[in-house]
Amino acid sequence: MKTLKIDIVSDIACPWCAIGYARLEKAMATLAEEMAFTIEWHAFELNPDATADGEPILQALSRKYGRSTAEMQAAQTDMMGIAEDLGLNFTRMQERYTRNTFDAHRLLKWAAEQGRQTDLEQAFFEAYFGHAADISDPEVLIEWVQAIGLDGAEAQSILASDDYAEVVRADEATYQQAGVSAVPAFIVNQQYMISGAQEPDTLVQAFREIAEESAK
Repeated sequence: MKTLKIDIVSDIACPWCAIGYARLEKAMATLAEEMAFTIEWHAFELNPDATADGEPILQALSRKYGRSTAEMQAAQTDMMGIAEDLGLNFTRMQERYTRNTFDAHRLLKWAAEQGRQTDLEQAFFEAYFGHAADISDPEVLIEWVQAIGLDGAEAQSILASDDYAEVVRADEATYQQAGVSAVPAFIVNQQYMISGAQEPDTLVQAFREIAEESAK
């Protein structure tokens, strides 16, 4: 059975990243008897300036895209419907604030060493979009680490240090230099990049084509 390696460049604060992964799960399920997949998540920060942390999301998006708050609210409502259809909890996404996610990315690198990176990524999505949690707050991060059964004391120790900081920065630099300027981005077998939260059927077709090409 062919195995595809998928590197996902993502930010916890990116709703399309959560939607993109849910769609990817559907594509992988469709292809379960044809190929296997390995997943690794890589850091991207939509809000890298920690001093800009804590602005109401609709206000921040309105300013960023030059559209009215009402237009941004309508767009967010549409996204909530897409998420709900995929089984994601986006209940409070319009109540969230802009958050710096650097510390969350550090914990994701730690979780990867324990084979729990995807679980923690999904937990952080749930925290931010489902609960409007402050995912820049160490106590909040530890709460969600513990929610999936990882060691809260170890997470607390990491957050109190600079552990994994250089790993995250190197990760970000690598993918920026590779041309990733928006997320989600899916890099398949370190060669083919699929940008955006593509529909499951689109991903299925792309993966089949990549597997065929790789077999030549």
